[in-house]
Amino acid sequence: MARRSMREEIVDAAQEQFHRYGFNAAGVKDITDRAGVPKGSFYNHFDSKESLAVVALERYGSQQRLDDLTDQKVEPVARIRANFEFLRDAQIGHGFSRGCLVGNFGNEMADHSEAIRTAVHQGLTLWAERIAGALREAQQAGSVRAELDPDKTGRFIVNAWEGTLIAARADKSGEAFESFFDLVFGSLLH
Repeated sequence: MARRSMREEIVDAAQEQFHRYGFNAAGVKDITDRAGVPKGSFYNHFDSKESLAVVALERYGSQQRLDDLTDQKVEPVARIRANFEFLRDAQIGHGFSRGCLVGNFGNEMADHSEAIRTAVHQGLTLWAERIAGALREAQQAGSVRAELDPDKTGRFIVNAWEGTLIAARADKSGEAFESFFDLVFGSLLH
């Protein structure tokens, strides 16, 4: 079996390092050491750590099952809930220690890097739009109140989730997840 390209190895290692330690604490040498490639290989594939961070954000976003939010074989609110259950389970699996890479970069880098700020904005916007699309379908099916604004609600749910992750990490418990699920699926989308 052929070895994956050095570029892919670097992206995988960067995503792990950025998610575990943050942008500033993850050095290029740490990333290349984790990837098992020479440090010089980094600059054959990326202009800067910042450009690698944008690719890592895109990769991370593609792993968050956002396409499941458009699967019309599943009831719309169930799709939204399943997406957040998947995300919750990942956080629990990491011992409440990582949060969302998009949100983490938004907190750490949005004021310092236009490229990363733009990538964070695009990631959060895409996620909110997918939720809004599912909410529109739920409204057409009569399972969500017609007066609920799908776009504002999608953005609110994403924002509420990012805050939930902060609380879960601070508490090192799933209590914040219980509140999120109770309020979003028991009240807001009931």
